[in-house]
Amino acid sequence: MAMPTVSHDGANLHWDSKGEGSPVLLIMGHVYSSALWYPLLPALTRNHRAIWFDNRGSGRSDTTSPTTIEQYAADALAVMKAAGVDKAHVYGVSMGGGIAAEFAMAYPEHTLSATLGCTLIKTEKTTYGGARALVYRLPLFVAKWLMKRGSSPEKYGSSVPREAALHDIEVVANDRFTMRGVRAQSKAIANYSTTEKRAVERLTMPVLILHGDRDEAVPVEQGRRTHAMLPGSEYVEFADAGHNYLVAQNEASTAAFIDFIERVDAQGAK
Repeated sequence: MAMPTVSHDGANLHWDSKGEGSPVLLIMGHVYSSALWYPLLPALTRNHRAIWFDNRGSGRSDTTSPTTIEQYAADALAVMKAAGVDKAHVYGVSMGGGIAAEFAMAYPEHTLSATLGCTLIKTEKTTYGGARALVYRLPLFVAKWLMKRGSSPEKYGSSVPREAALHDIEVVANDRFTMRGVRAQSKAIANYSTTEKRAVERLTMPVLILHGDRDEAVPVEQGRRTHAMLPGSEYVEFADAGHNYLVAQNEASTAAFIDFIERVDAQGAK
């Protein structure tokens, strides 16, 4: 069955939803499509409505360039409205965590809570370049081969079941993206900063921060720093888990997230 599509700001965005109950908007990270939310969805959709979508440049959504983190957050709002939802729990991982934070800062009236996974609050712009920029100039099949070659169960952390890591490596290898799209995403990350807007002060809704202590992509110190920046936030750190704690610590991370949003819902119902 084809995913629904919403047209927003020059791109057709593919999205989908499943389940009933309190809505949760899921925002995936750099490069990957919303298919990578598969570890969370079975438990989440038992009692909640999950809404997920492909960021522009990944999955089945269109590619545009240049783009910005603010535009990705606006895309997320367009998807949420297309799903008929006015307010949701927003959960993003990696780049998606940065988009989720931007969403919550820009659209607090549409945010029940914000969960920021394996990410950071980016307070200064950075330079686009380095080895990754070179890889992103390669033909797609070469870049995917190099990415798979650099993957191993060990990068998920010692807590991951080996078969779960191998399965995820295959899912990632078969995921869809465009080289132009990931270049645009990478440049958007480099050009983004929250400092100019003092936007973090607007994160007054319930916030949960999740991080693996063996994260090589976004070091765990960044998660701890984000928690310190947001005194009212909750923080859960997963032992022996790398960047993809959704796989490395699937049961623990799923339980932590669902417990958090259900407590927020219960508080709101009082």
